[in-house]
Amino acid sequence: MYRESFYHFLMTQRNPDGTSAVEQFANNAFFDSAFPKQSQDFEEISRYLEENASYLPSMTIFDNAWQLYLEQMQG
Repeated sequence: MYRESFYHFLMTQRNPDGTSAVEQFANNAFFDSAFPKQSQDFEEISRYLEENASYLPSMTIFDNAWQLYLEQMQG
């Protein structure tokens, strides 16, 4: 079964005028040239964000976005 990368999914959540935490995460990740764009691995992305994403105020936002990603991939 094909799964798109988390980044590709996250880009579907972008909304320049959006105020939700996931939308803001997506907007900021778009400008992060080092984001692991091909990854589908929770641990890899989580580690990257913890070490590099000063634009992410809480890892809970990533957890919420990851849950949306999993739901979309099952859909």
